[in-house]
Amino acid sequence: MQNANLSTVSEFVFVGLSDAPEIRLLLFVLFLLIYLATMAGNIILLVAISTDSHLHSPMYFFLGNLSLLDLLCPTITVPKMLKALLLEHKEISFSGCMFQHFSLIDVVGTEIFLLTVMAYDRYVAVCHPLRYPSIMSTKLCAQLVMGTWATGLLNSLLHTSLVFTLSFCGPNKIQQYYCDIPPMLALSCSSTHSRELVILAVAGVLGSSACVVTVVSYIYILLEILARNSPGIWHKAFSTCGSHLTVVCLFYGTTICTYVRPSFTYSPHRDRVVSMLYGMFTPLLNPIIYSLRNKEVKCALKRVISQV
Repeated sequence: MQNANLSTVSEFVFVGLSDAPEIRLLLFVLFLLIYLATMAGNIILLVAISTDSHLHSPMYFFLGNLSLLDLLCPTITVPKMLKALLLEHKEISFSGCMFQHFSLIDVVGTEIFLLTVMAYDRYVAVCHPLRYPSIMSTKLCAQLVMGTWATGLLNSLLHTSLVFTLSFCGPNKIQQYYCDIPPMLALSCSSTHSRELVILAVAGVLGSSACVVTVVSYIYILLEILARNSPGIWHKAFSTCGSHLTVVCLFYGTTICTYVRPSFTYSPHRDRVVSMLYGMFTPLLNPIIYSLRNKEVKCALKRVISQV
């Protein structure tokens, strides 16, 4: 790179998941099947939500956006990993790495904010059922979704600018199967302390804000359930909120373990496993969780599959 304040490294090399040809082939088949299953599950869910009139409500509008994010998240990283496993082509250009990093942080950040919006939607549905249609209007839902995508975009711009304006003049082997914040910081030959503090502060403020809104929403839901104490209220509330709560715990747990911590705790092997959980398995599990716990989604999926 010509610009000294950016980088003297023109490309990076991913460290492979395995050097043994037979293991690489096995991993290729496994991850390809997971990727195809993720694509199929989320596409079918999107088709069901868009075509079935029973699912034209705020909850499923948000769920459709979640499925779209779950399509994008593995698509950003998995094809490159599959190519490296099959063809041993592990190189990625500096600009390609930056774009991959930007796209992934954008999608992950947007999903965190979208899950927060979905928690608020569940709070209104349980605590204010009669006012739900007027509160969660089409206009408000569109504004909330646009806000989550815009916030994710701005968050990604900040993180990408902080990471890729560092100097990379030494080793160029990324201890991961995609360009992520911790391994990129570990490769920099300039001081990363101040930028780490900014990254942790921004991630802490945005992440804790999203977490607080989610927790408070469920506290109010719990208090409302206890106050009513009517027969079947627990089952109804669990069917309404159980899927979202399961997805929130799964997604928050893996992303917090990856991003909200200082770089000296970075462990390549552990981080590869954790990143696969939220980058590959969570997008696979989300449509399964929602379809298994929701009768309306089950019926809509059956109608879509029967038509196909």
